[in-house]
Amino acid sequence: MDTVEVSTVVYLPPEEIYEFLVDFPRYAKYSKYLEAVNRDGDGGAGTNYDLVFAWWKLSYTARSEVTDLDPPTRIDWRLVKDIDARGHWRVEPDPEAAPEDENHASRVVLRIEFAPDSADSGAVDLPSFVSLDWVISKVKPKITAEAERVVERMVADLEGQRREVTLDVHETPDSV
Repeated sequence: MDTVEVSTVVYLPPEEIYEFLVDFPRYAKYSKYLEAVNRDGDGGAGTNYDLVFAWWKLSYTARSEVTDLDPPTRIDWRLVKDIDARGHWRVEPDPEAAPEDENHASRVVLRIEFAPDSADSGAVDLPSFVSLDWVISKVKPKITAEAERVVERMVADLEGQRREVTLDVHETPDSV
């Protein structure tokens, strides 16, 4: 499994951040490639979300499922078709990270685990002479950039203003 983990500090208590994160349909406004999010369920464990992505000449709808909720600290999910992928949002109190003018600080972590070799080659209608391996090689770096973009934009929305956000990014394998 390849892994991308992006984390940062948000100056709010975990409960406020969790309520924000559990609202998956809002994610479309943070992402460059995510055009829509459609929910089937009440938002709890077992809820499915269709995530409609578009990049280059390709469009794809990923179906994810919320597998577990542990308010206010964790939201687990997995993709249910076409590729073996799963991940979670984790929110951890981090009071030492709060600057003097802030009352709260929490570390927010987005972790994505995926197996590129598990991708279903028939899942995407590829143009002639374009291989799935080529598409995967182009998409893998975009996963990291997109995770960074989503976290930065969410912090601005959560805190009510843009600020320079320090992101900790960890990837495996290192060639991602």
